[in-house]
Amino acid sequence: MRIKLNPVRDLIEGKRIILIDDSIVRGTTSRKSCAWCAKPALKKFMCASPARRPISPCYYGVDTPNKSELIAANYSIEGIRDFIEADSLGYLSLEGMLEATGINPNSACVACWNEKYPTRITREAETMHSREQGSVLTRVPVEI
Repeated sequence: MRIKLNPVRDLIEGKRIILIDDSIVRGTTSRKSCAWCAKPALKKFMCASPARRPISPCYYGVDTPNKSELIAANYSIEGIRDFIEADSLGYLSLEGMLEATGINPNSACVACWNEKYPTRITREAETMHSREQGSVLTRVPVEI
């Protein structure tokens, strides 16, 4: 990861940059990216995600973590910004995401973004998913 996300200091020093992170799921990669790029070389460091904040796990086969590991399910946008140590943070809205992708929320599952599952999720499914995924993020949740 250090090689992949290695900034060229001479190119970014003293500048304002926006790091586009395709999806901020746990926040750990974004936090490392911010730390490597940002202080003290930059004038201002902003982070943006062209995806909606994932607030709920997928029980239908996509490898997403437990809700306890999803940073957006446990932190406000300001809390995530503080965690990843960026000067500012922005996400695409659910409406913007649906418009940009052409997804019809009535014919496709968007539960990871809005917690409205197309089928009933049982405690058994949640427990199985938790065991399969494990838990890493152990922060105190805040009201979003």
